[in-house]
Amino acid sequence: MFTSQTSMQTSSFQDSIDVEEKDTDYDNEEMGYNQKIQLNCYYTIYLYQGTSLTLVDSSLPVEAEPELRCYISRRLSKGALLGGMGNIAAVELSVPEAAVGCYCCLLEQERSPEQPDADGNGYVICLMGGSEKGLNLFRLELDKYVQGLQSSLQTPELVNLETEIRPYLSMWYDESVMHIHRVVQMVQGSISFLLHAALSHIHVEVTNADDRTKADVARFIKAASLQGLVQEDTTTASLYKASEALTDLVIDCSTSPPTLSNTVSNRFCDDWIQAFLNAAERCNPFLLRQILENFKLKAIQDMNSLKRFIRQAESSHYALFRCCQFLQGCGNGDVLLQNAHAEHRDLPEACSIIRVLDEFLSEQQVQG
Repeated sequence: MFTSQTSMQTSSFQDSIDVEEKDTDYDNEEMGYNQKIQLNCYYTIYLYQGTSLTLVDSSLPVEAEPELRCYISRRLSKGALLGGMGNIAAVELSVPEAAVGCYCCLLEQERSPEQPDADGNGYVICLMGGSEKGLNLFRLELDKYVQGLQSSLQTPELVNLETEIRPYLSMWYDESVMHIHRVVQMVQGSISFLLHAALSHIHVEVTNADDRTKADVARFIKAASLQGLVQEDTTTASLYKASEALTDLVIDCSTSPPTLSNTVSNRFCDDWIQAFLNAAERCNPFLLRQILENFKLKAIQDMNSLKRFIRQAESSHYALFRCCQFLQGCGNGDVLLQNAHAEHRDLPEACSIIRVLDEFLSEQQVQG
């Protein structure tokens, strides 16, 4: 039974980690995008007044911009673009890629006493590159990035177009999509320590680095964490309180590659290293993000499995045995038990089972 269960866990894990083989369209759809060639990306901004679109600025080829304008006009006429809400679709344009993922967002102008009927007026921001599927993985980042342009669009006649707006829009791909790739490239095989820190709610301190590097690491940790996905607020607070007793992971960027101290990992996180490195070597941020999402999904599945085993173990010694087998086989026992402690803290029977599992895991670590 032990061999069978371990085999099933290994198969399930391999299914989740083999995204590179399954999602080959991340490479095929991003045409011209591999280790050597940078993905083409574009932006366009329109002034929207009433029912008319006026071009403000664009990095698209001249022949492609009118095609995009027709597409946006159709979306607006159907009410498909709501103020402040990004919309992602595949659009066929006269660009080398033929069809590209297009993120569109209507930023409505703030109403003033002089313009009481300005509802619906504003600027339409379009960011294009990669595929629809790829951009959807970064929807939250794109929403936040476009919202960061709001204050710059309040300037009369956009006199800051060349000094603020154009440089900002030109950096959308680098700032909203490439941060995960930069972190993996920076730490290489040490990425497992960051993954473990994210799952364990351990604070990560970056020293001797510029603001962009610090922001990249913070965004990676946030993207890799399960906060908001598996725990209620009270459980999350308990997890953070428990993590306060743990030592911060420190990344010292004064050396190349950076020096990491107070490092902790486990077999589960270590098993994902090669998948991240392979995707980073191929310079594919979309594949990297999908691997990160699969990593989180597998962790959540294991948490749910342990939770089910704990409920069963309250009335079955055999289920307790299965709990021990599961923790031994998954390679992520320390993280799962930390989460279980926080989630079951008000359930005495479950807590007693978790204490037994803690002792079992500690004995296994000593023997191993």
